[in-house]
Amino acid sequence: MKNKQYLQHVKALTLCVLITFTNCKQEEKQEETNMPENVLLQEWTGPYQGVPAFDKMKAADIKEAVEFGIEESLAEMDAIANNSEAPNFKNTIEAMEASGKTLDRVFAYYGILSSNMSSPEFRSIQAELAPKLSEYSSKIVQNEKLFQRIKTVYKASQETPLEAQEQRVVELTYKRFEMNGANLDASKKERYAAINKELSTLYNKFSDNVLHDEENYVTYLTEDQLDGLSDGYIKSAAKTASDKGQEGKYAITNTRSSMDPFLTYSTNRELRKQVWENYYSRGDNGDAYDNKEIIAQILKLRKERVGLMGYDNYAEWRLQDRMAKNPENAMDLMMAVWPAAIARVAEEVADMQAVADESGDKITIEPWDYRFYAEKVRKKKYDLDSDEVKQYLQLDKLTEAMFFTAGELFNYSFTPVEEGSVPVFHEDVKVWEVKDKDSGKHIGLWYLDPFAREGKRSGAWATTYRSHTTFEGETNVLASNNSNFVKPAPGEAVLVSWDDATTFFHEFGHALHFFSSNVKYPTLNGGVRDYTEFQSQLLERWLSTDEVINKFLVHYKTGEPIPASLVAKIKKASTFNQGFGTTEYLASALMDMKLHLADPTNIDVATFEKETLAALKMPKELPMRHRTPHFGHVFSGEGYATAYYGYMWADVLTSDASEAFTEAPGGFYDKEVADKLVKYLFAPRNAMDPAEAYRLFRGRDAKIEALMKDRGFPVK
Repeated sequence: MKNKQYLQHVKALTLCVLITFTNCKQEEKQEETNMPENVLLQEWTGPYQGVPAFDKMKAADIKEAVEFGIEESLAEMDAIANNSEAPNFKNTIEAMEASGKTLDRVFAYYGILSSNMSSPEFRSIQAELAPKLSEYSSKIVQNEKLFQRIKTVYKASQETPLEAQEQRVVELTYKRFEMNGANLDASKKERYAAINKELSTLYNKFSDNVLHDEENYVTYLTEDQLDGLSDGYIKSAAKTASDKGQEGKYAITNTRSSMDPFLTYSTNRELRKQVWENYYSRGDNGDAYDNKEIIAQILKLRKERVGLMGYDNYAEWRLQDRMAKNPENAMDLMMAVWPAAIARVAEEVADMQAVADESGDKITIEPWDYRFYAEKVRKKKYDLDSDEVKQYLQLDKLTEAMFFTAGELFNYSFTPVEEGSVPVFHEDVKVWEVKDKDSGKHIGLWYLDPFAREGKRSGAWATTYRSHTTFEGETNVLASNNSNFVKPAPGEAVLVSWDDATTFFHEFGHALHFFSSNVKYPTLNGGVRDYTEFQSQLLERWLSTDEVINKFLVHYKTGEPIPASLVAKIKKASTFNQGFGTTEYLASALMDMKLHLADPTNIDVATFEKETLAALKMPKELPMRHRTPHFGHVFSGEGYATAYYGYMWADVLTSDASEAFTEAPGGFYDKEVADKLVKYLFAPRNAMDPAEAYRLFRGRDAKIEALMKDRGFPVK
């Protein structure tokens, strides 16, 4: 999950906001008293400590399963709250960590049905469940007896600190309750819960609206409208159209993976405009699926909710437990980069306009022209053809390259499991076993769901079905990566762009973060939002190492290694189009923050977006990466709300950490630096403060200069 492709490593979109205390917990044997005959509720059986029964999953079972899991979890929490023994770590905090196993299993299925295999049937059930899940969360946070026990343990730990991981769990648990209204009086708690319930419904509706526009705005082409498009893309578009009942036509779906290459290569400017407008108008078509009023309601409710706790705005509340600490620090970082980014856009547009003029194209560069003419500039300036590069970027080989990197840095091996031995939810999903290369110790399973399809949300993300913990016996990890590559015609290779290959490595970085976990308690597998993207952004750097390039980038037809001359061009062009990439991302991050710092009382979302971009001097030749009406990171839940800046924060850490490898004798494969990388930056997860962890790795705090150099921007 990165600024170029979404993603996220969080669970189902509608669960982002929930303060569920059952996430990321391990499986353990439990009694099956009064357990309904519902497969989603059953313990996972089979090899590898048990695996989800994805092959038996049905949307019709989800409602009963969620409701049963909620009741069981609440009963467990009540038992902890009403324990007659004096509160201590074991009977309060550790008991909470052990709770909710059934609901945790259900959430694994819920996430798949929401993100990978959505259907009208499930969306209807999801809409019904959203307020119930919100109420469940509120009942836990507002359980006064439970909170008083947590507070007692917390206060005792401040006087007599516990063992390091125990202390961290206590502090994170107390802070989580405190931030979510546990200290409010009865009337405010009631309003707080009502707001959360209302928000849960709005988040669900927002997501459904975006998915509707992605599924229903498809551009169908005829054979005479294919100029400039590659053979592989044309074959994929033909298959997609055929699957949609439009035999003989070519479908450009309303997703980034389909839109991006079309805008880059199609010579038909009017069609480029149509595809561009379809994509960037998601959630903004003035119909029943328009999201602007929903966003206005969300902003008002968020401000009211944090106001109950005395905060001036949502951003102030949200960032208190992040690395940035407050919105001012986040804004300072973004505004330190913004002027250089838009200045670079002006240079890029000038280069593109010159190419257009030389070609006799009597046009002025518009947003739907940016990718097309940027590609022409790339060829002219660097003699670099993106389509030529794609011939050496095969999905299968890139997967092997990621396994190689994991072996070198983490000492992991990846072996395909026997087909049929592990249930999957779609025939496209493949599974590998992860082991330690030396000891042969089993680490977990890695699931890959690579292709776009109807009912699957756009972007790329990573998630876990089970996380590593040790407090009730060591558990293995079940982790997945999910992408939206366009599925090829039968027998064709899956060729991807350099950007998509980078995203593939990025999401795999999240999976490695899951696999390398060395924590005792489930809560410690959580992340700090402006830090959790750092590890995955860092892993992107191994794609461009000589070891990966020379071994895995081979021509999909001839098998010949990528020519050294082409590699040299790629590296020379590494800062090309950084104006576009940085500006489209930063515009979204700034919009996220400014929306939550503004007074939402009478906010008109369209006007606010327009005026904010004008004040920032946003170049007219490109849009935000995520326009407000389809900004799912921020409005389909709360995972990235006032936190989209976190990609930039993490990128400062990434650039700075990369220099540690660059300066090392063994470069990016230096054993000593790699060991420190795993020990301090991956294995601890949230068991230690991120700033402290980074200092242990680097010996100092990160500096912004490396980021500016990486992007080819002036360093002050």
